[in-house]
Amino acid sequence: MAADLLVVAWTWFWVRVATAVGDAVRTLRAPGDGLADAGRNLADTFGDAAAKARDVPLVGGKLADALERGRSAGGTLTQAGDAQVQAVESTALWLTVALIAIPLAFVLITWLPLRLRFARRAGVARRLRDQGRLDLLALHALNTLSLRDLAAFPGDPVEGWRRQDPEIIRALAARRLRASGVSP
Repeated sequence: MAADLLVVAWTWFWVRVATAVGDAVRTLRAPGDGLADAGRNLADTFGDAAAKARDVPLVGGKLADALERGRSAGGTLTQAGDAQVQAVESTALWLTVALIAIPLAFVLITWLPLRLRFARRAGVARRLRDQGRLDLLALHALNTLSLRDLAAFPGDPVEGWRRQDPEIIRALAARRLRASGVSP
């Protein structure tokens, strides 16, 4: 249970870090937004001036054509600003994805197989307990308990298992069940 909570906290932490980093990178789009806005304003200003210049007698057409080039320059600035904004947004997105995916992949590669193995072991131990096969659980406990735990066991657990002593078998099975995460 503690490992599961630790994995949830680990995942939550990296999601928070990733979104904070993504938001920090998105602040870098301000110059692009400013450039795009300036380009739009420039294009609008030159467009208005070109429209008014057309009304000037004799030179109005040539003056309006010259001002239209300024309008075109404003459009170029707008495109450059939009491209910068798109690059920043794309970088923020992929950086956020990477900062979530890498730790999550680490969790899935390391913790998930261990968790699944633990769940299978607990399921088998629960089935053996429910079927009343405490002798098999006790035998498994004899094979997996540390030497210190076996030495601290009251009496001779191996001899008690051989004699099918119900108290010894129940005590060994209870230890195996607890080690498997199942209540005895």
